[in-house]
Amino acid sequence: MPSGTHFVQLDLPIGKVWDFVSDFEKWADLVPGYIEHRVQDDYRSVWKFKGEVAKIHKTITLYITITKWEKPNCVSFSLQDKSKNIVGEGCFKANAEDGKHTDVTGSLTITANGILGPMVNGVMKTFIPKTTIEFTEEVANRMVEESAVSK
Repeated sequence: MPSGTHFVQLDLPIGKVWDFVSDFEKWADLVPGYIEHRVQDDYRSVWKFKGEVAKIHKTITLYITITKWEKPNCVSFSLQDKSKNIVGEGCFKANAEDGKHTDVTGSLTITANGILGPMVNGVMKTFIPKTTIEFTEEVANRMVEESAVSK
């Protein structure tokens, strides 16, 4: 299973972190390859991405379902494409170090099934960790920027 985890420490209180990560409208465009998303309800949305696997460029549509809202520490989600050839899960976890600092961990696991699954999974073993790092860093940077503007 291709997966990635990335940890960042932020000079922000956990409440500010929660306000940001619990509203994906604030960070959707930070997902690498993001094209667009459509909200279906409070727990379900449809996201489109540009992806490249083994030098093949493809637009991927994923159905995202929030599986857990645990204020202020965790937002978890599952994902799959329409055919269920791509399935996965991810989360943002936050832990308050003190009243002014928060540790945030982003994680993502994606598995490709079907006839091309083994080849795609081989490529994703390097892609998913890099994507997780890039995405978590972008979310952290946006949180810090928004906090600085709102002061």
